[in-house]
Amino acid sequence: MRPIGAAVIHSSLVPRLLLSLLCVGLGACGTLSNPGKTDFSYKDMPIADGSAVAGEGNNILFQGKPLMLTGMGIKVGDKLRDVKLSQTDLSMVPVNETKGKGKVRIISIVPSLDTKVCEQQTHYLSEKNMGLDRMVELITISIDTPFAQKRFAEEAKINNVTFLSDFRAADFGKAHGLLLKDLHLLSRALLVVDKDNKVRYLQITPELAQLPDLEEAFRFARKLVTAS
Repeated sequence: MRPIGAAVIHSSLVPRLLLSLLCVGLGACGTLSNPGKTDFSYKDMPIADGSAVAGEGNNILFQGKPLMLTGMGIKVGDKLRDVKLSQTDLSMVPVNETKGKGKVRIISIVPSLDTKVCEQQTHYLSEKNMGLDRMVELITISIDTPFAQKRFAEEAKINNVTFLSDFRAADFGKAHGLLLKDLHLLSRALLVVDKDNKVRYLQITPELAQLPDLEEAFRFARKLVTAS
């Protein structure tokens, strides 16, 4: 992630030591395995079975060690809370007012695009959705700075995903109970939100180093589109 000025580094960037430790656990840091190439090299990574519970007092695991979640939890049937996130041009947008407003939306939440698991999760969302991107909005949310998100999207040649940053105050993470309290990162999760901004599908990976079940989210989103 690139700093935007000395005054911003302390409050907006993940502490380097914590991120380094996280990268080791999630499989080395980096942006692209092959920068400048269109074909991403997918790795065989474990897919999470089941879901953790969002909100204060709950936790997920990172290499078997518990990490506490903080904030007001969200569950299937709840409305998505209308907090603001930063777009890659630094403008703020309410999460319920993105360009896919009125459509089904798949929201992929990752700790940091600078880890291989998050990188693969984002490529899979973009490249393996079997045409869903023409019917729904695909969104990735992380605490990476907007500059880092923009750079990642350009290097990965991903142009069908809306990147939103929670770097300012982690308001999205807090409002949905998806913020890892000690690391100040978002947990790994997938949401499918209907045209009325109601959460219809939710998976929070119980182990941070595992991928969510994107295929199941795709199937669920396709059913919602077909039913509407």
